[in-house]
Amino acid sequence: MYPPLESDLLRIFVAVAQAGNVTHAAERLGRTQSAVSMQIRKLEDSVGATLFERGPRGVALSLEGKRLLPYARRIVGLVDETTAAMRTAPLDGPVRVGIPEEYNQTVLPNALAAFAEIHPGTEVTVFCGYTEQQMEALEADEIDLAVIFDWCEGTSGEILAIDPTVWVASVAHKRHLERPVPVAVYWQSNWCRDFALRSLEQHTIPYRIAYTCDTRGGLCSAVASGLAIAPLSRSNIPPGARELTGADGFPSIDSSRVVLKRNPRRGGPAIDGMADMLRKSFGPVAAAANQAFG
Repeated sequence: MYPPLESDLLRIFVAVAQAGNVTHAAERLGRTQSAVSMQIRKLEDSVGATLFERGPRGVALSLEGKRLLPYARRIVGLVDETTAAMRTAPLDGPVRVGIPEEYNQTVLPNALAAFAEIHPGTEVTVFCGYTEQQMEALEADEIDLAVIFDWCEGTSGEILAIDPTVWVASVAHKRHLERPVPVAVYWQSNWCRDFALRSLEQHTIPYRIAYTCDTRGGLCSAVASGLAIAPLSRSNIPPGARELTGADGFPSIDSSRVVLKRNPRRGGPAIDGMADMLRKSFGPVAAAANQAFG
């Protein structure tokens, strides 16, 4: 019977897998190369399998190593999360945060739930609304933090990420080839008129309004069904859909900045903690944008 795996051994294993080199992993971990090699051998003895294939330029995961890696990452991540939670001073008090619908099912739910779980003394209230609605709520002292879109670089605040809006079409349908092209847009939206539709007009692409709604979910449904193409944030392209690029003859719509705005009349540790949670949550979106713009 094999002994239970130690989280420290798994952390070293993940570091070596990421570095592809024992020496580089040892430098990052602040340990000697011999110590890291010894710990890897100990882990291999524990699992009863060879985890790395050694080569002249470094190491590569074996089949068993590839099988172990996702589990090791989850365990190390959970240990880090637990450590951070236990070392974080609990916060209390109300926190009212506004978020756009675009991230209501992607970036933010897990972050908001994790914040509430780590800080059970806080009373988190979420307002899901458009940028204009959130700005009004912020001005009326109804929310403490607002995650909004800024299309004209005219809004002050902390930039969390750049998340361009693009035209999106169903992979299974060819609506984007039709002329006039059927489009789905937000009902009575100044942004749709001034940015989305204008981008088509500037590129002399004839269009017709085939679907109007008030929610991102509605736009996604119109795309998925093949009824129309729609303007969506690049990070929110649904399964079965794709971005229409210049190769398809379609321009990008904007380079939306995702901005965190604070209520100047409200503050405190709980609000600061939520702001930090939002900041971390948009890290992957910001990283993807940086990679895209290279």
